Amino acid sequence: MMEILFWISVVAILYTYLGYPAAVSLLARSRSRKIIKSEIRPTVSIVIACHNEQEYIERRINNLIECEYPPGLREIIVVSDGSTDFTAEIARRYFSYGVKLFAYEDQRGKATALNIGVEIATGNIILFADARQSFEPNVIKAIVANFADPSVGAVSGELLLDGGEGSSVGEGVGLYWKYEKWIRKSESAFGSVIGATGAIYAIRRKLWKPLPENTILDDVYTPMSIALDGHRVIFEETARAHDVATESATREFARKVRTLNGNYQLCQLMPRVLVPNNALLFQFYSHKLMRLASPMFFLILLATNLILAAGSTGTAQLFYQAFSIAQLLFYCGVFAGGYLLKRNRRVRLLNFAYVFSLMNAAALVGLIYFVFSKRNVWVRGE
Repeated sequence: MMEILFWISVVAILYTYLGYPAAVSLLARSRSRKIIKSEIRPTVSIVIACHNEQEYIERRINNLIECEYPPGLREIIVVSDGSTDFTAEIARRYFSYGVKLFAYEDQRGKATALNIGVEIATGNIILFADARQSFEPNVIKAIVANFADPSVGAVSGELLLDGGEGSSVGEGVGLYWKYEKWIRKSESAFGSVIGATGAIYAIRRKLWKPLPENTILDDVYTPMSIALDGHRVIFEETARAHDVATESATREFARKVRTLNGNYQLCQLMPRVLVPNNALLFQFYSHKLMRLASPMFFLILLATNLILAAGSTGTAQLFYQAFSIAQLLFYCGVFAGGYLLKRNRRVRLLNFAYVFSLMNAAALVGLIYFVFSKRNVWVRGE
């Protein structure tokens, strides 16, 4: 039994982080589906749901106004969800620029704010944006060009993290994000992306379904709903948004816990994703659910490996002992990486090991938060 659990864990981990990405990359090369793009100009409503964003909202609105898209075909909607600072007052100054503000006193959560924003919107395309990030000038044009293809229901842009080299975990997070974008690009090429980038994604207005109250990950719930209805969700790498890389391990851990908590919640909101009975759900199972299960497999792998190393004989014992030593060295590297980062020192390999383990630890904490219904639907900078 210990050997079976050991090898199941090995296979599961290898499949999650190497097997599935390699398979989806091969599918993208062999079964690529082209997107029919055209310089169309539909009406676009940009929806920003925010809470206490006075530090960023003026810069953000100016950034959107400066985007290369006809002003008469674009509207900006700011929904202030119970902000107690000057977010609403700042946004109200831009009324003459076509900025619509909807503000209310009681904080109701991001899902409610987005539902209100889309209800107000008049555009054929809804583009979701956050207050903190900034768009490159061509973003709107690059995104809407994909909607010339009638099979496309949603488009995700690319988020670039700037300044990661100077932050404690920024380098490791940056590498992980590049790995994630490679997978998304491959998924998009042959079918649909599993989820979108919350800071920059757009949908056809007619495909919108109101978010359930307290939905954590609108950028997964909405694209999955659209994809499950038979429309493609694609990744447009030329539509880029910029953000500042996370400055601390604590903040990155909190962000990741929220994201993974949201994935658990999605399984509750959409139980059909738990049964991979078609290609899209198989992608979701492989890309999202196996990531959630990975920490369990790592723990089982370590425990069974130590038991087998102590209880086996002959060549098998030598193998399990060597494998256990390799695992223990890895975890020593993880602790060393964390220790060095706290002292503002970095060794690249140890930094990557620490960030990778941080992501997996966040999945365990996210599960605990989900079980005990601890859900924070607002995190600054998300």
